[in-house]
Amino acid sequence: MQLTYRFDQECVQIREAADGADIEFEIKILQNGILLKGIKEVQKKFEENSVYTDVLFYAYEDHKYKVIVRKDYYVEFILALMERQILRSVEWV
Repeated sequence: MQLTYRFDQECVQIREAADGADIEFEIKILQNGILLKGIKEVQKKFEENSVYTDVLFYAYEDHKYKVIVRKDYYVEFILALMERQILRSVEWV
């Protein structure tokens, strides 16, 4: 089974690519507001836990983020995005 997700393309851009043992995301928040607050909360969640290499965030200008996610934390990361309303839906297919 594969985890798939959807997001509002008018509010956020998300690109995902496999990179060896990790998954690399490029996320750009297009609207100031709840989504920007949400991505910062997701970043805080993973930066404050006890595993330092699970999810690494790199913030850039214009609300752009590069996020490197270890494969074993992929589902947890996707669900954190969903919890903060950055994603519209998540499902196993």
